[in-house]
Amino acid sequence: QVELVESGGGLVQPGGSLGLSCVASGRIFNVHSMGWYRQAPGKERELVASTDSGGGPSYAESVKDRFTVSRDDAKNTVFLQLNMLNPDETAFYYCYLAAMIIIIDERDMLQYEEQKVWGKGTLVTVSS
Repeated sequence: QVELVESGGGLVQPGGSLGLSCVASGRIFNVHSMGWYRQAPGKERELVASTDSGGGPSYAESVKDRFTVSRDDAKNTVFLQLNMLNPDETAFYYCYLAAMIIIIDERDMLQYEEQKVWGKGTLVTVSS
């Protein structure tokens, strides 16, 4: 009932930059947080950056001063600007949305449910 679609991934040279975006659609009542994780081949998924409603952005130590996360609340969109990329940052980048979602139950009644929803990921490849 809520869908996230990422865009902007691709091939970039070491030291280069890339911009990712993620649009959330559906019955979203109240957003708590949006942000980005990444998962490199053979590694666990790790939090890269997040932006909480009413709070500032936060970053993994490894990307501070190079990546910037931002949000457009009117469009339920989160962005990630990646600068000075290095090859070991090649990974699938996944956006997430933590929010209260409106669900219509089997009786056609509105219900509210806290959910964390994921996008399908966009591949960022850093290579010369």
